[in-house]
Amino acid sequence: MSDSSDSIQVEVCYALRDRQELVRVKLPAGSTVQRAVEASGLLQKYPELDLVKANKVGVFAKLVKLDAELRDRDRVEIYRPLIADPKEVRRKRAEEGKVMKKGGGSAEEAAA
Repeated sequence: MSDSSDSIQVEVCYALRDRQELVRVKLPAGSTVQRAVEASGLLQKYPELDLVKANKVGVFAKLVKLDAELRDRDRVEIYRPLIADPKEVRRKRAEEGKVMKKGGGSAEEAAA
């Protein structure tokens, strides 16, 4: 067991469409999200990752900034960019007269 005052262990994960990449890294205490992602090697393995413009990051499903300080056993998550803006999808459905319900569908289906 490591001394938490010297170093921390964190997981960095990046979910692709068909699989998840999970890398464990050991870092000095006080390390940031950005340092963990860089240490994971995922930026080299997936050159499409852009932490500044396209990909958001989080710790245990909560969005954080790259300079957020990590704690021992945190899980850093790199999120893929959204393909469609959820607000835009809802607006288009409303224009088409569709009712929002679980699983989508049209107003006629919802009334049945």
